[in-house]
Amino acid sequence: MSDPRRIPANARVAAERLQGIVEAPLYRMGHIARVCIPISDLLRAPEGARDRQLLLGEAVVVYETHAGWAFVEAVRDGYVGYLPMGDIAELAEPTHRVSARTSHLYPEPDFKTRECGGLSFGSLLTVTAMASDRFAETPQGYIPRAHLAPVGNPEPDPIDVAQRLLGTPYLWGGNSSSGTDCSGLVQMACLACGIACPGDADMQEAELGTSLPEEAVLRRGDLLFWEGHVAWVVDRDTLLHANAFHMAVAFEHLQDAVNRIEAQGDGPVTARKRLEPDK
Repeated sequence: MSDPRRIPANARVAAERLQGIVEAPLYRMGHIARVCIPISDLLRAPEGARDRQLLLGEAVVVYETHAGWAFVEAVRDGYVGYLPMGDIAELAEPTHRVSARTSHLYPEPDFKTRECGGLSFGSLLTVTAMASDRFAETPQGYIPRAHLAPVGNPEPDPIDVAQRLLGTPYLWGGNSSSGTDCSGLVQMACLACGIACPGDADMQEAELGTSLPEEAVLRRGDLLFWEGHVAWVVDRDTLLHANAFHMAVAFEHLQDAVNRIEAQGDGPVTARKRLEPDK
């Protein structure tokens, strides 16, 4: 309970569960709301730095609204921060997620009409009807059925998911197909596969999987960590990671990456983790 990134408390209010742990003038249960725009920046403070991003349909617990800002806790990973009040609303429980890298919303079930919005992989939608063989109807508009998957159907391979984001621009704190950082790529792939995953690389190193000894043979789906960085292992010679060297989600030869990262002053690999134990 010592990491401020996951302590839902500020100078005015705290989560009710923190009574006796954190001092606050007021304690609240909070209420559930959902992001109602394609991408919302979760800020460290009102008008402050971006820590992470939340996508359409993702749930937050709202503890306070003040001066145009909502103080929230992300349900997916417990990350705390501020969203503009206009970015959240009471939305129905999602039924589907965007499984394509990106998709479009249309005002009618017709791909020849001018689109009315774009959505990232991982966005959550409530399908109200199947409008045709090609389109599903949602409160936000019509979306191609081929770009959707039911929320209860996790994908089997996080590497397949991460490869869908290949070429996505690097963006510090990003969590979308418009831009992602290293931990955002790991979190998006894990969540799509039904694997609980925190938001930042240091949290992921501490909480994901089991540690591997240095001599262990790496395999697809393992994770390598450095101080402040994380990468997927595609095979024993190849990494896939969002990184500032390529300024994109990119493949890189594993040993080349290890050498490069150490040479630029960011140190050696600090952990090797396996999400699934050997069977």
